[in-house]
Amino acid sequence: MPRMITGLHCTFCGRQYEYGQLLTVCEEDSRPLYADYDLSPSTLDRAVLKDRENSMWRYREVMPPVPPISLGEGMTPLYHSPMFGERWYIKDESVNPTASFKARGMSAAVSVAKHLGATKLAVPSAGNAGGALAAYAAKAGLEAHVFMPADTPKACIVEAQCHGADVRLIDGLINDCAAEIAKLRDQEGWFDMSTLKEPYRVEGKKTMGYELAEALEWRLPDVIVYPAGGGTGLVGMMKAFDEMERMGWIDGRRPKMVAVQAEGCAPIVTAFDQGQRFAELFPNAHTAASGLRVPKAVGDFIMLDAIRATQGFAITVTDPEMISAAKEIASKTGIFAAPEGGATLAAARKLTSRGFIQPQDLVVLFNTGSGVKYIEALA
Repeated sequence: MPRMITGLHCTFCGRQYEYGQLLTVCEEDSRPLYADYDLSPSTLDRAVLKDRENSMWRYREVMPPVPPISLGEGMTPLYHSPMFGERWYIKDESVNPTASFKARGMSAAVSVAKHLGATKLAVPSAGNAGGALAAYAAKAGLEAHVFMPADTPKACIVEAQCHGADVRLIDGLINDCAAEIAKLRDQEGWFDMSTLKEPYRVEGKKTMGYELAEALEWRLPDVIVYPAGGGTGLVGMMKAFDEMERMGWIDGRRPKMVAVQAEGCAPIVTAFDQGQRFAELFPNAHTAASGLRVPKAVGDFIMLDAIRATQGFAITVTDPEMISAAKEIASKTGIFAAPEGGATLAAARKLTSRGFIQPQDLVVLFNTGSGVKYIEALA
């Protein structure tokens, strides 16, 4: 595979790093690192994609140049859903391996970690990321250590355990799990796979943006409505759009990026409403959508910058609203949506009533996981 990656840079201060070493965050300011590629209109003719494998690794020129640890992730369906809006679509990430979009990120991150010599991987998880790390570590023959809040959905705990992970349940939230890993990782020799605390989960997540553009014949939606916890999917798609523009695949127009959070855990919405670039730790975070129960995101400023740059929005919905909407998605489309997926429908309706979403807009809602993981909440 040709090496097109040129290095990495800090998303905050711009400091440059060489590719080929195990990296976490910037040494200067502890902010996330992004991988950079040598891209131009001659990098890749998008027409060749029609003959490539049906997985996210079809975009290999803009992926880490390593042997993929793959379970067939990516190329998820985009369903036209006119029962909700004339030009509304649902991107269904629940059909990924491990039943959520987290499979994309862990496929890329585990592939790079193994290639660069890591043998023991650790992650704090509200649920789906832990199951995904466990699965891909099992495929790669690596150790997985997963720290989850004690009230994580049972399906996610059992999934990680069945894949052979060392699962530890913590009284607290995902940030408390991250703190426990931080205490132990050096003495245990663990490589931290936390959201945006290593550079390559976002490389897997960005493929959602490539797939959207390809499915819509290289025209981007007018509005993307995304359930934002750690926010890697939202910012990953923005990274993909910028890369595609550099290759001449799309123009400079961007969708309005909408971040949806739970009313009980809304650090990004609070910062957006207050005009802040960074979000404060959200107090007493609680929501039935475990993937949205992230009281402090390391990539907060990247999300907020993206929302504002695209004239997007950040909005909350209540747990009853998202659960009702998830059930409606299931009963009207056959997609067994997670509460996070339901949150996007509930939010889109609010934004339509406010006039932010117009009748002619092409709107994509993201269902990021399967309702199978959330039986307790949906029951």
